[in-house]
Amino acid sequence: MVTLKFSMKINAPREKVWRALWDDQAYREWTSVFTAGSYAKSDWKEGSRIDFLNPGGSGIFAIIDKLIPNTQMTFKHQGEVKNGEDITGGEWNGALESYFLSEENGQTVLNAELQTTDDFQQYFKDVFPKAMEALKQIAER
Repeated sequence: MVTLKFSMKINAPREKVWRALWDDQAYREWTSVFTAGSYAKSDWKEGSRIDFLNPGGSGIFAIIDKLIPNTQMTFKHQGEVKNGEDITGGEWNGALESYFLSEENGQTVLNAELQTTDDFQQYFKDVFPKAMEALKQIAER
C-alpha cells in the first residue's frame, strides 16, 4: 500500500465543509468525479459500516473507524460489494481513508490521506485533486 496525501484551503467554515463532504446530495456531487452516480449508504456513526457504491450497487465497504464531527472522518476498508454480495479481504482490506479539517486564517484546511495499491496510485493522483476542487466549489457556494 502507498499513502497519498492531498491538501486544500477552502473559503468556508469547517461546519459547511463537513456538510459538503458528507451530506448525501453534496457527497453525490463531488464524488461523481470518481464515478457518475456514486453514493454512500450508512448511518454515519463511528463503528458503523459504510458502503461506497456505484449506480449498479457495486463498490467497496468500510467501517467508520474514527468520527469527530467537523474535524475528522476515517474509514477502514473491509472489502468489495459485487452484485449485492460482500467479498471480504482482497487488496483494499485494511486500507485507511481519512479526512481532517482545521481552520487557518479564517479558512478551512482539508487534508485527505488515502492508502491505495500501486495499480491505483496514478489514478488517485490524477482524479483526487479534481474531486477536492469540486468539493471546494460546493462548500464555497
